[in-house]
Amino acid sequence: MALMLRSGLGLDPWDVLHQGLQRSIGLSVGAWVTICGALVLLLWIPLRQRPGPGTVANVLVIGAAMDLTLRVVDGFAVLPVRIAVMAGAIVLNGLASGLYIGARLGPGPRDGLMTGLHRRTGRSLRLIRTGIELTVLAVGLLLGGTAGIGTVAYALAIGPLVQVFLPLCTARVTAPVTAPTPGSQPARNRRKG
Repeated sequence: MALMLRSGLGLDPWDVLHQGLQRSIGLSVGAWVTICGALVLLLWIPLRQRPGPGTVANVLVIGAAMDLTLRVVDGFAVLPVRIAVMAGAIVLNGLASGLYIGARLGPGPRDGLMTGLHRRTGRSLRLIRTGIELTVLAVGLLLGGTAGIGTVAYALAIGPLVQVFLPLCTARVTAPVTAPTPGSQPARNRRKG
């Protein structure tokens, strides 16, 4: 997210909202990432989504990590580098979404909203994520956030990227192996008679 901002080619839609809130109310962009993450969790209630440790970590860590990254990474001057940083940031965000959703420790608030709506409606992840991103972008622009070509690229690419990365990154859960209880024998070793 911070790399998108530093590319200077447009913020991702959620950060257009966060920037709009920053400009309207104050606080840092990272603080709004945290606040909005906590507020989005309220939308999980009617979707019957359950948070996990990954959900809590997302709310608490992402905003702070963004503010820290913005302090240590300056903007980029050369247009080809800015484009590469923007494209890399979009792909990394899609991969990160696949990794932390696929870890099965609880999705982040925004991704939980996406997966909850997917489960409730049966619509594709791509369609739902794109709809969420475009809605948030519109609200962010109304609040004074800025958008650019990177914003459009992110809004249109993040849903398909998550749909590609999620199956590749999902942890496979196998049934636990249970030891036989004392005195019992596996069925194949039992003698008849």
